[in-house]
Amino acid sequence: MQPASSTGGGAPPGNRNLKKWGPIAAIAAVAVVVVGVLVLGGGGDDDPATDPTTPSATDAPSTDAPDTTAPGSTDPATTDPVATEPPSGGEVTYPMTFTQAQDQGIDVDWGERCDIDRGRLAVPDFFAPECMVPFEGDNGGETSTGVTADTIKIVVYQGPDDDPVINYITSAVAVDDTNAQEEEVVRDMYEYYASYYEFYGRTVELEFFTGSGIATDEVSARADAVRIAQDMKPFAVIGGPSLTSAFADELAARKVLCVSCTPGQPTEWYQERDPYVWGIDGSALQKQTHVLEFIEKQLAGKPAEHAGDEAFTTTERSFGLVYVESSQASKDLADAFAAGMEALGSPLVESIGYQLDPGTLQASASQAIAKLKASGVTTVIFSGDPVAPGNLTIEATAQGYFPEWLVAAATLTDTTAFARTYDQQQWAHAFGVTQLAARQSPSLSGYYNLYTWWAGKEPAADGSIGVFMPGHALMAAVLQGAGPDLTPEAFKTALFQGRTQQAISVPYLTWGDAGYWDEPDYNGIDDATVFWWDPAATGVDEIRRDGTGMYQYVDGGTRFLPGEWTTEEKLFDPEGAVAIYDTPPDGEAPPEYPSPGG
Repeated sequence: MQPASSTGGGAPPGNRNLKKWGPIAAIAAVAVVVVGVLVLGGGGDDDPATDPTTPSATDAPSTDAPDTTAPGSTDPATTDPVATEPPSGGEVTYPMTFTQAQDQGIDVDWGERCDIDRGRLAVPDFFAPECMVPFEGDNGGETSTGVTADTIKIVVYQGPDDDPVINYITSAVAVDDTNAQEEEVVRDMYEYYASYYEFYGRTVELEFFTGSGIATDEVSARADAVRIAQDMKPFAVIGGPSLTSAFADELAARKVLCVSCTPGQPTEWYQERDPYVWGIDGSALQKQTHVLEFIEKQLAGKPAEHAGDEAFTTTERSFGLVYVESSQASKDLADAFAAGMEALGSPLVESIGYQLDPGTLQASASQAIAKLKASGVTTVIFSGDPVAPGNLTIEATAQGYFPEWLVAAATLTDTTAFARTYDQQQWAHAFGVTQLAARQSPSLSGYYNLYTWWAGKEPAADGSIGVFMPGHALMAAVLQGAGPDLTPEAFKTALFQGRTQQAISVPYLTWGDAGYWDEPDYNGIDDATVFWWDPAATGVDEIRRDGTGMYQYVDGGTRFLPGEWTTEEKLFDPEGAVAIYDTPPDGEAPPEYPSPGG
């Protein structure tokens, strides 16, 4: 739940780290990202064939065109709509969705890329974006930096293969995907987008950039951003150094749009850089809101019945917070959480910050456990990096301390891949809140499945495709939603109008003023679910490795928006719990289409 610093306004083989986890960073001092199971998808509020309340599995959100009273508008105050003659019948103002064309009685030759029975792209994704009216006419040419009549330049940032910070964090779940393999997959996927998405006469021109510094290096991050903006002159950048906001800050100052290019920041930070910086994961404060509501409605004032110490199981819960402290922002967030706990009548007994330092982490864990035990904390709320629970749980067992472990939407700590590396005596008493969705078999949905359908082969970066693709999927969806007059402002307008469908197998994402948060939302995921650790369950983890121990999702992964959490607690109840779906949840099965790749 912790933000990182908000100050200041082709790879060699044998890469043994998961730096691909970094570009969609979410917490402080950790290369963290919503894992590969986070899959973004299309669908507007006016879906012609599916329940409008049911987000997407493999593609980014459908971004419906602006309201049809002023179709095609990107900024009503300054931008005139681009109007051209339609493929057949009536007048079209781009961008225009399938539903809008149907509502206006416009006859359109949708072509083979559209399934007209569903009104969606003819791809094996139940949550595929709505079809857009094929473009004809003048797209306006050079509408923005990096945009011509024929191309849209996008730079893909890749971290250096030898980043010691990222290596330390991800060593327990390392894969051998290289930057070159990632590039191969990304280029193949943009061929897919070019075939199915509407880019208004333009094609995406990709350039790949390898960072010159490690994830925490602000000086290198700023220098890289300046080089990209001045020398490469793109419309947008996807990715960035995962542990500093300096990269995004410098790009925004030079009016270059970027997606998933910074750790999560306070809303004010995004507002000051509007409309250039965008995230996909929920913000730190949004996650905190979910955790507090979960505690209030299901845990506070009740015995710690899931603790490993029998004395705790009949004792009213007393809570202690352990969080990674890397900046004043992270301390402020911890203080805000403490105030929230005080407000709901369960004040924190302990609040302990630690530094993500390999040299001191074990000593810090020992001290933290001693304090928690001495204070009689029954329930440890963890909000930090995915490495520290290993040290904390080992130390807790060594000190004979067996509390409940509450994962407070701590990114990557809520993945099976990392949880298998923790002391299992302790983690058998772990549960918490996650913005990840209940998992499905990789053969059912997700980027891995879509890639193999499109390309007719397994992805070269098979272990990390689900991690680096969300930003690209979001970019493709918003590009077609923005229309031919492509500018950062048009990108913002389309994104603010975008919605995913609510479902079990994917998170729900909105941006802007959807009504879920008190402030404008520059991040994506809005809902969350509950899980608990089953040390005996077997199956594949997020990087498709078999093993023992899996997270079980309560009620099959039922998801909650803020204010909607239930008071019924079902932790460690196998009835209705799901570790991984071998068949899609009801109503979320994708349609079948012949594979273009054979």
